[in-house]
Formats: sequence, structure tokens, C-alpha cells
Amino acid sequence: MPRGREELWQPSARARKNSALTRFIQFVEKEHALSITQYSELHHWSIHSPEQFWPAVWRFTGVKASSEWIQVLKDEHKMPGAQWFVGAKLNFAENLLRFRDLNLALVFCREDGRRETMTYKALYKHVAECASAFQKIGVQVGDRIVGFLPNCPSAIIVMLAATSMGAIWSSCSPDFGVQGLLDRFGQIEPTLLFTADGYEYNGKSFDSLAIIRAALPHLTSLRKIVVIPYLKKNPPLDIPGSVFYQDFVEHDAKTIAFKQLPFDHPVYILYSSGTTGTPKCIVHGGGGTLLQHLKEHVLHLDLKREDVFFYYTTCGWMMWNWLVSGLASGATLVLYDGSPFFPTPARLLDLIDAEKVSLFGVSAKYIASLEKERLVPRKTHRLTSVRSILSTGSPLLPENYDYIYQSFKKDVQLSSISGGTDIVSCFALGNPLLPVHRGELQCLGLGMNVEVWNEQGQSVCGERGELVCISPFPSMPVGFWNDPKGRRYRDAYFKVFPNVWRHGDYALLTERGSLVIFGRSDAVLNPGGVRIGTAEIYRPMEKIDEIVESLVVGQKWQDDERIILFVKLRPDLSWSPELEARIQKTIREDTTPRHVPSKIIPIADIPKTLNGKIAELAVCNILHGRKVTNQNALANPESLKLYQNLPELKT
Repeated sequence: MPRGREELWQPSARARKNSALTRFIQFVEKEHALSITQYSELHHWSIHSPEQFWPAVWRFTGVKASSEWIQVLKDEHKMPGAQWFVGAKLNFAENLLRFRDLNLALVFCREDGRRETMTYKALYKHVAECASAFQKIGVQVGDRIVGFLPNCPSAIIVMLAATSMGAIWSSCSPDFGVQGLLDRFGQIEPTLLFTADGYEYNGKSFDSLAIIRAALPHLTSLRKIVVIPYLKKNPPLDIPGSVFYQDFVEHDAKTIAFKQLPFDHPVYILYSSGTTGTPKCIVHGGGGTLLQHLKEHVLHLDLKREDVFFYYTTCGWMMWNWLVSGLASGATLVLYDGSPFFPTPARLLDLIDAEKVSLFGVSAKYIASLEKERLVPRKTHRLTSVRSILSTGSPLLPENYDYIYQSFKKDVQLSSISGGTDIVSCFALGNPLLPVHRGELQCLGLGMNVEVWNEQGQSVCGERGELVCISPFPSMPVGFWNDPKGRRYRDAYFKVFPNVWRHGDYALLTERGSLVIFGRSDAVLNPGGVRIGTAEIYRPMEKIDEIVESLVVGQKWQDDERIILFVKLRPDLSWSPELEARIQKTIREDTTPRHVPSKIIPIADIPKTLNGKIAELAVCNILHGRKVTNQNALANPESLKLYQNLPELKT
């Protein structure tokens, strides 16, 4: 039988006392004559008194604004439709550039070993130079400025310059192909495009300019393309309307005229994964994004000026936007561009020691991969600087918790966090005052009125169901691009439960207020009418060394549904009846007989999105004869051919 959800870590009394969250509790107790003895009481107050809670976060974190609000929350019972901090004026970039000293703002490490640093003072100067160039060419409030860039300082500089004047920033990773780029940027009609000449990954160089040349005829709104040399000092400049970055910026500029804008003025356009159709263009407001990130960083992460903050991400994942907001807290951000496993699987572990990273953020898949590689970091690395490990992207399995505390470090806060591109933030995350329990996300985020609902739309505790949010929150999208009546926006989140945000996660809320996530609710398996989260199958698969990756889906069969498990073996192994029997036995012992797949099929590759998420729905569509509408959203779309017309699925 599987182990329980025992306590694995407890913050020290000193850490709890010195945390920003403790100071925040004291702050609101004084402001509102409250008496708060535990986190659950603070969370209860935050969701039932939003018009007191969110202004308290604003004041405690020092949001810079030129105009105060006249109303904290208007139309509070409308989802969507509620408005926050009506009348307030502020600038997103100004809040991220509040520090202008000689502390390190950015440390940039490339796969090839090159390293650059930038102080807060220098960052401000670079943003001023770029913003001045935008002013010179007539960039207007609301213009879309886009980046096809590696995870490098230039991406942050251009984003801050764009948002300093009220333009909207949008970016995607340079590993997108032509159609993937057009599916995103083609919808929002950008004015300017910034691109590197290429990027590196896994020891190889890739040409970005070839993608831009092919896409350019379809991006008719572009006025200029700015090229940032990355692979070469002098790449060819043969794209019409292009200019080198150094020739574009105004080098004499020293100050930034931050445009003061309404709280909900758009700051980012992010994109859904696009595996079931053209990506949704999700528009996020500057004020809500800023306030939510400050709350999460300062109160939930306990992020401080002396921290060194790292998250492995690309510019095409919302975790890039989340990481960049760490500038508002004055921390040092570590950017890494390249494969996390090149030249060795220990590449990011080396980065921890070299840069003295204190908050280390990765995907759940990365942690599982380290375990598969049999790395024991505590024996090979110092890791003395790390106080918190963050994980997101997919459910972090209980066995992953075991690995961290046995092989990585015992005295570390492991924070599995969950939210998404849809809210550019989190519904559940870490907490410096609470213990870590095996397989659980520590707590629901402050101000997030999250519940788990059963199929009858009833709130349940200790039972599995749909993760929902029943009250408005500031980082809800402003809307979708080119969706003037809001129909696509409402259909995406409010169609199942009117006036309630349905997030699409299959989850369980515990009595202690922590959360367990079992996978996406649209991928939930349903054999014999019993709902099973895909993470419940992936969990025992982590124990089987022969399996590199797996994918599980439900197949409609004889008026029911049966579970199909695909497994990718290590290259040096072959399939055998003995291995199949061991997989079945492991799943049965770790779960129930009903979890055991009807078919276990070896496969050469597992389709994944460009952000590394397993594309269960794409395979499910193939198995049921449905078209996979947007294969450009996949990192390896050719793998889908492996799942077509499989004879094993016809019996």
C-alpha cells in the first residue's frame, strides 16, 4: 500500500517569526483590529473581506501609484465583470523598476557557459534607452510589441520598455515553428517584433531568422523588426524592415516617462497551449498581475532583496512573467537559456552552487527526470544556499517529495504550486508558516476563494472533484483578444458553473486546507463510472526504472471506457511480458484493481507541448478518430503518427 501524507518539513520558529507573512498578519491585525492565530484564519478573512485584504496587500508591498482608487471592488458578484481598484492609476514597469541601485538585478547564464550580470541601475538605463526609441518611432498606448527571444536580459528590457509606455507585451519561445508563431502573433497584429538571430539547445544552434523570414509575409501589421545578435556578433541583416538592436535604441536616454494607466489596462497577452485548437490569446491587466505576483512573492515565497531567485522557463511560459515580477521585490533573478541537462544532467544543480540560488524553481517533470538519472545532489553539490524548491507544470507526485527530502536536501521547503496561464499566477502554493506534507500543495493562496466541487456542484472536502474559484480575484483576465462580447472567455471558464471559475483541474481539498491535484479534469479517466485522475497512474510508473515516460488515456469501448497506458522504455531495453506484469502489479498495489490499464502498449515517443506537458488530449483524439487540430503546439508532433491505427486497440 502507498505511504500516507506524513509531514516532511516544518519551518523553524525563527523563520516563522522573521517571515514577511508574519509581519503582514501583524500589519492587518493593527489596521483592522483583528486577532489572527493561524493561517486558516488569515485566509478566511482574505476571501470574505476582499475590500480590506487587497488594499492591505497593496500598502504592505508598497505598490507605486499616481492616483488612489475610488472603489476597491465594483460589481463583486459578477464573474466575469467585477472591476478592481476603480480610479487607480499606476504603471507596471515602474513598480518592477522601483530599485535603481548597484545590487544585481539579473544574472544570465547560457548553455555554452557564458555568463553576464546586470545591476538594477544598469537595467533602468537599458530600459530607458529602449523606451526612448519607442517614443521616437511613435509607439502608442495599446500597441502590441512582441518577442521571439531566448530567456535573456534583452527580453526583460524590451518588455519593461514596452509596458512603461502602455504598450502590451507578448512573447513566445524561439523553438516555435512558423505556424506556431503565426498562430499566436498573427492574431494580435503586433507593431514591433524583437528577435534574436538564433538560440542554442542541447549543444546545437538553431536559426531564428529563417522562421521570421517565412512568417513575415503574414505579419502585415509590423512596422519594424529588431534583431538582437545572440549566436553571432554580426548576423546577416537581410529581412525587410529590420535593424540591429544597438542601432535601434537611443543611447543618450537616461530617464523613463512612466505612463500612468488604469488598474486593468492590458500589460501581457499570453497564450493557451493550443493543443485542441488555435491558442486562446489571454489578456492580463497590469494592476492585477502586479498585485497578485507581489502577494505570492512577498507573502507566500517570503522573497527578499537578498534572495537569488531562479525558475527554469522560456519566454513562452507564464513562469517567465511570474519570475520577472521578482524585480519588484529587489531580488536577483537568475536567467538560464538552454537545455537543463546539457552538458550533463547536473547542469542546473551546478547553477545553484555557482550563483548561490536560494529559491530554485523547476517543473515536476524535471524533478522526476533527476530521479530517473539516479542523481543524489546532496552527495555531489553543496546546495547550502537553497531554502526553497518550487515545482509546477504538472502534479508533483508523493514519490517526488520523497526524492527531494532523501536525495536533495532535508532542510528545504518544497513548494508545489498550481495555477496557470489563465490567471498568470497561482490558486495554491507554498507557505513559510506551514509544514510540508507528502504529496500536498501547502495551502490555498490568500484572497483566492477556491473550493472543490462534486458533479452536483456541491463544495466537498476530502473528496475529489473540480477545482473552482467562487469569487473574483484581481488577476482574472481582462478578456481574450478579439472577443469583444466575451463569449469565448465565458465559454472557457464559466460555461459549466455559471458565475464560478472552473479551472479544469481534478483535485482534493484536505481538512488541513492543503490541496492534492490529480491531473486535468478534461483528461480524467472514467472506467465503470469511477473517476480516476491521470496522476494516479503516473505515480506508480515513477517506481519502474525501465520506463522513461508514460501517457495514459481513456478509450471508449463497449459502452464503457477502458484505460490505455503507453510506455516509453529506456533505449537499451525491449518489451517483455514480465515487464508488463510488473507494471500491472505495481499499479494494483499502489492504487486499486480498477486502476490497472486494460492495455499497456510500448511506444517510441510521448507527445508533449512546447512547455513539456504530456499531450493526453491529442492522443485521446487520435484514438477516437478525431482530428488533432493544432499540431504546431507540440514539441514533437511527428510522434502522433505512432498512435494511429494501432492493432492492439482494436481488440
